[in-house]
Amino acid sequence: MIYPIVKLGDPVLEKKAETVTEFDTPELHELIENMFETMYANRGVGLAATQIGISRRIAVIDSAAGEGPPQRLVLINPEIVRIEGKQVSEEGCLSVPGFREPVRRGARVTVRAQNVKGEPFEVTGEDLLARAFEHEIDHLNGKLYLSRLSPLKRDVIKRRVRKLQKEGEWA
Repeated sequence: MIYPIVKLGDPVLEKKAETVTEFDTPELHELIENMFETMYANRGVGLAATQIGISRRIAVIDSAAGEGPPQRLVLINPEIVRIEGKQVSEEGCLSVPGFREPVRRGARVTVRAQNVKGEPFEVTGEDLLARAFEHEIDHLNGKLYLSRLSPLKRDVIKRRVRKLQKEGEWA
């Protein structure tokens, strides 16, 4: 099932998502598969549950982005444990469609999370994967990438979104 993507302006995107406490259930497996399906349908690299209106600390990532074999990764209750180096690259978001801006992120990021069975693990990513870790965990903490832009750039984007809302082009 492909879920609709929640867009900037929806309150679920501004709240910290709830911790997952039940693992390895049919509902959790189905939600994760639906999240991957939704992410692929929207040509994303990652998707947080909050982006489909579900306040749970779950993110799915596939840094292959359709280039080569899938590199599916499920992060449940993820936390960043280490950020090394810096990278600046253009970033977009499925919840803020049509806008892309340079964002500073870590070049190498280590995350501690749980898998679908609730087993803890750590994973380290570099470049695009590191960026995806930070981006999706920001979502689960109630932050959009816009919060990492200068106040001026953030205000310009928000004004343009309000204009699109008034014109009925931002649902």
